[in-house]
Amino acid sequence: MARPKKYVVQLSDEDSARLQKLAKKKGVSQTIIKRCQILLDVDENHTPVLKQTDCANKRQVAQKTVANTVKQYCTEGLDAVLTLKRSVNSDQARRKVDGRTEARLIEIACGPAPEGHSRWTIRLLEDEMRVILDEPISREAIRRTLKKTGLNLTAATIGVCQA
Repeated sequence: MARPKKYVVQLSDEDSARLQKLAKKKGVSQTIIKRCQILLDVDENHTPVLKQTDCANKRQVAQKTVANTVKQYCTEGLDAVLTLKRSVNSDQARRKVDGRTEARLIEIACGPAPEGHSRWTIRLLEDEMRVILDEPISREAIRRTLKKTGLNLTAATIGVCQA
């Protein structure tokens, strides 16, 4: 005999219409769209009702994704399923070099090298940024910023601007 379902999705007509509208809306995250489709597929109040394994195959997601979405809906509600949770440890939260700092760093790096040096080094940039900013930036953050912008410290003797 089959074990009874622990989490059952029973959407109201309004919730079902909201999910269908959200799944078709442009500019919505693919994760949210998949969650909407999963909830619509496993909804007991509206036919056809798919099993979680069939839903996972149809939507090309893992079975655990379907199970987690259903569990979150049943325990936390529809609004919790439709919001993305950002980790406090994400790259954006830990980012030391914002747009203004990045622009200032590039401005310094493109300028003439300091007196007594033929070109800027990452350590020289680190020291210069420590003087300019209240909070120092690590060499690694400076390296990543310069790499991201395509600047080359050895491009010229007067700075690192691209030609």
